Amino acid sequence: MRDTDDLFAHLQRSRFRSRFRLGARETAYLEQRGLDTVIEHADRFIAERLAPAQPKNDGRQTPMRNHPVFIAQHATATCCRSCLEKWHCIPQGVELDDTEQSYVVGVIRRWLESQQ
Repeated sequence: MRDTDDLFAHLQRSRFRSRFRLGARETAYLEQRGLDTVIEHADRFIAERLAPAQPKNDGRQTPMRNHPVFIAQHATATCCRSCLEKWHCIPQGVELDDTEQSYVVGVIRRWLESQQ
């Protein structure tokens, strides 16, 4: 896993990753539900869609809109196992343990907080 300060510095330099922002719909959702509830969703999404060693539809399992967590995943390169390996040094083909899942959710939380 990578130091988050270093990670966010590199994400800001990526033309693709740095273009992601919450839209009006996702911002309203975050404001209505609150950050804690949205992070509960992130916990569930990561456990179901990213944590398995061989996630279903890996590389296409994270939509590009309609939920703040999905936008955050693309912005932080936590959207698929390939991006996790490239950006976060978390290898593919091995189930994410609790520490790795907490790390991913923490990265998502930090990005969401920066958007508020």
